Amino acid sequence: METVIQTSSLTKQYQGNKVVSELDLSVPAGSIYGFLGPNGAGKSTTMKMILGLVKPSEGNISVLGKTVNQKNRLTILQNTGSLIESPAYYGHLSGRENLNLVASLKQVDTKQIDHVLRIVHMENAQQKKVGQYSLGMKQRLGLAAALLGYPKILLLDEPTNGLDPAGIQEMRELICTLPKEYGITVLVSSHLLAEIDQMATHAGIINHGCLIFQDKLSVLHEHSRSRIFLRTTEDKRALSVLKGAKFPAVFEHGKLYLNTGREEDILRAGRLLFSNDLGILHLAEEQKNLEDIFLNLVGRGADA
Repeated sequence: METVIQTSSLTKQYQGNKVVSELDLSVPAGSIYGFLGPNGAGKSTTMKMILGLVKPSEGNISVLGKTVNQKNRLTILQNTGSLIESPAYYGHLSGRENLNLVASLKQVDTKQIDHVLRIVHMENAQQKKVGQYSLGMKQRLGLAAALLGYPKILLLDEPTNGLDPAGIQEMRELICTLPKEYGITVLVSSHLLAEIDQMATHAGIINHGCLIFQDKLSVLHEHSRSRIFLRTTEDKRALSVLKGAKFPAVFEHGKLYLNTGREEDILRAGRLLFSNDLGILHLAEEQKNLEDIFLNLVGRGADA
């Protein structure tokens, strides 16, 4: 699959402190790439570097096959829309008047305004002064402004921050339509796994500036499959016996686990342990949820 955003050893440091450290980001074309991490993990700084708003200390950025530099930055930005932090607007002007100004700055046909207003469901509020808009309406107006010029890539930094549940649902549904209906690749950041889980196709997890996971979201889900907790008469020897027979056995936090939920594997493991004079004292199925996996990854990144 073609990659539309690629970073290589991307690093940003302020006064010797690395905010982003050797980041190798890879965003496939046509994807909704969920950029996950706690507040302060380096998500916003990374997105600003991709847009050329912040200069990297080290590393390279490629967008749509072109290396981002001062010479071609404006050309790249013509194919890129963004909503970073809170959207800028003139409160005394209407939604449509604000979009007219953005269209003028972007040098795009004002006929596009009607279309982007339809995309974000703002046709009926376009003549209302933006100062009277709710936060959700302001976010949608910011998204409409980002869509002017029909960009190939859209960068959205925490677009649901501060929205009520209805606003979050509406924004999520809007984002999900963009790749399918308009061919737009979306890089969306969030500190909420549940948010990304409902709209992303791919995910990257960043913590303390370091990328600690990157793959399809389905791969992250695979880690949440059920496993079997075992307590035996001698757990350390049981681990050695199971691993020697190529069973997916692990020892975590002082506990023995069999990383499988298949009944035939459990039966074979039981027979193997009994044949080695090891008794099973307790057996229970455990299932990690996605939130636990996210927290474990972030914890691992924090310890790294």
